[in-house]
Parts: sequence; structure tokens; C-alpha cells
Amino acid sequence: MTLHKQIKDGIKEAMIKKDEIRLMVLRGILSAFMNEMVAKKMTGDELPDEDATNIVRRLVKQRKDSIEQFTKGGRMDLVKAEETEMKMLETLLPQLMSKDEIIKVVEAKKAQAGEVDKSKLGQFIGGIMKDLKGKADGALVKEVVEESFK
Repeated sequence: MTLHKQIKDGIKEAMIKKDEIRLMVLRGILSAFMNEMVAKKMTGDELPDEDATNIVRRLVKQRKDSIEQFTKGGRMDLVKAEETEMKMLETLLPQLMSKDEIIKVVEAKKAQAGEVDKSKLGQFIGGIMKDLKGKADGALVKEVVEESFK
């Protein structure tokens, strides 16, 4: 079942269970999907899974930014609401690689590439990110690569 279909089914389920928060989050996701389809002039009923997953990732990132801003502003009530929404969004995303798995990939790439000049570290990170697209958190990959070159 596609992610788009999962969201539609989740909306029906949330309506039946009268889960207002979940319903609000799922409707927001569906709205983002529709906006993307209109922006890309796509035809059809559903967004491809890769695009849908990218949109959900973007929504999670927006929630993280909001949490950071609300924390700075001392609005803990809003932080709690954003965290709840973020947790719901994260359940829709595929499981990301752990730090240990990323370390193995980085070490393998490092051995394959041989000596990597520190000035080319960005290109090295970019190459790894290309291989791990959608499978690993970019910030964690960058952290692991930088640690391995210390």
C-alpha cells in the first residue's frame, strides 16, 4: 500500500475514532501531498512513495524547527503540541540507519577511496549521502565522516 493511500485510510480511521490531533496531522499531510501534485502538475490520484516520503520528511523538519523556536521563546505548551505532531509524522517514515551502520558504510567508502584530502571532505560526504539517500540522517552522516577524519 502506498503512503498516500495509508494517509487516506488513516484519516478515515481517525474520524471514526474521533482522534482530533491525529486527524489534523493526517489532513495536513494530505494537503501537502495535494499541493505538491498541483505544483508539479501531476495527474492521477496518488503521489509516488518517494515524493510522499520526502514531503513527510520536510514536515518533520518543519516541526523540529518550530520546536527549537518555541523552546527559545519559552512556549512549552506549543513545544509539546509540535512534539506530538512530529512523533506522529515520524511513524510514517521508513526506519533510518543507526550510527553503527553509518560508520560501517563510511569506513567501507573510506577504504575504497583511499586517502581523502580534507579539502575534499564535502565531496566525500556528498558521495556517501547519494548512496544513503533516504536511508540515513544527513547530519548524522556528516558527524560520522568528520569524526572518522580526526
